[in-house]
Amino acid sequence: MGKKIFIYDTTLRDGSQMKGINFSVEDKLRIVKELDKMEIDYIECGWPGSNPKDEEFFKLIKLTKMNHSKIAAFGSTRHPKNRVEDDVNIKKLIEAETDVVTIFGKTWDLHVEKALGITLEENLILIEDSIKYLKENVKEVFFDAEHFFDGYKSNPEYALKVLKAAEKGGADIIVLADTNGGSLYYEIAEIIDEIKKVIKTPFGIHAHNDSGLANANSIEAVRKGGIQIQGTINGYGERCGNANLCEIIPNLMIKMGYDVIGDKLTKITKLSRFVSEISNRSQAENMPYVGGNAFGHKGGIHVSAIMKDTHTYEHIEPEKVGNKRNVLVSDLSGKSNILYKANELGIKLDKNDNVVKEVIKAIKSLENQGYEFEGADGSFELLLKKAMKQRKYFFDLISFRMIIERTELNKMISEATIKLDVDGKETHTVSEGDGPVNALDAALRKALLPHYPQIKDMELVDYKVRVLNGKDGTAAKVRVLIETVDKLTGERWGTVGVSENIIKASWEALIDSVEYYLNN
Repeated sequence: MGKKIFIYDTTLRDGSQMKGINFSVEDKLRIVKELDKMEIDYIECGWPGSNPKDEEFFKLIKLTKMNHSKIAAFGSTRHPKNRVEDDVNIKKLIEAETDVVTIFGKTWDLHVEKALGITLEENLILIEDSIKYLKENVKEVFFDAEHFFDGYKSNPEYALKVLKAAEKGGADIIVLADTNGGSLYYEIAEIIDEIKKVIKTPFGIHAHNDSGLANANSIEAVRKGGIQIQGTINGYGERCGNANLCEIIPNLMIKMGYDVIGDKLTKITKLSRFVSEISNRSQAENMPYVGGNAFGHKGGIHVSAIMKDTHTYEHIEPEKVGNKRNVLVSDLSGKSNILYKANELGIKLDKNDNVVKEVIKAIKSLENQGYEFEGADGSFELLLKKAMKQRKYFFDLISFRMIIERTELNKMISEATIKLDVDGKETHTVSEGDGPVNALDAALRKALLPHYPQIKDMELVDYKVRVLNGKDGTAAKVRVLIETVDKLTGERWGTVGVSENIIKASWEALIDSVEYYLNN
């Protein structure tokens, strides 16, 4: 392993400022535990005293045993009108009793004079004495030089004076922040070359992604001698987000040979998805390294090549980051796609087998009608087994009826009635649900449970509807994708249905979901 680079995670503070993210105290504690398992060096957890939630969190985190990570509290330098020992913000940072305190200060003369309304010299004094006072009470103090690169471009002499003030105060690390995210990687490099002539304190970087360069800027800072990168899991953050640790860490370790998180790299995909779940956000499928499609192959020529040598279309082995190869099946599929997917299912086929030709023909026809099998691996497997005459059928639909009632209390009630033929016997069930699909699912389960009790372990976890031809208005054809999970094994599978009638499309996807489970 090469030089050690320290990772400072700010998902719970900067990441939480992303639109749509609102962590509870319990959410934050769960994420801290996972980051600690990943041997993330520093975890910034919020601003003590800024709100009741953070107040409670910092009380509870004191009771949590950490195996590797150091907890950081975030705040600002003292208020210009306060003595440092009387400043409420500074007091709260000390009372948090964290391993590290990170404070930010203004480095851009525009902010000092316009936002703070003080002189440039006063700003230098409050930075120095805030850091000095904190160093007397806290193990480590980091200084985030807010808007540093913009400040340097505006007034390089003053921006460097700010860093000297932080160094004089005793900051353990000076973090150069591209707060507006507007700097280019070569500007970062040129400016860092200049600051190294002035300060001797170790430095890090805190980059925002407003120009799409947060990751590149962070890596460039490391190349120039930086020892700490601040960022968030999945790049969460205000506006366009922060530097993405799930992309930066693999680049540093695999491509550049740095020591970052020891032997934990194979867990990074799992961490990315865990934080996505806790944040109640879908993970970006095209995210490098950890995305569901990071190692996805769709074109037949690509699949044919990776079957011979994976390096032909993959820059690393997906297992290095805990991900896996994903061959997609669509109307662009060739024989190689079908053979690969069949092999994944433990089915050996020859490329000249008529089954392969039949499946390709069926997929192209169905996708022309609006079906999509990229996210419906369960439906694809049933299609393949049908072509091989290996698909089993467990029940036949006689009929179903749906009633949607609006009560006088303005409540909507959905009721589904289903008649099935199961083993030659007619089964008739009725169930209510929160919506039509929920009612159908409940009625179907009620009918099948006496015959197939194992379906109690199935759970529908996602339901998506896509309008395929919006110009037809309410008569448009829709595609329904359902994702189901086996609660015992954690296995997930997707199924698809298409129709001008959303209930019919949902029924198709629902039936495939159950039959996939029973076929396996």
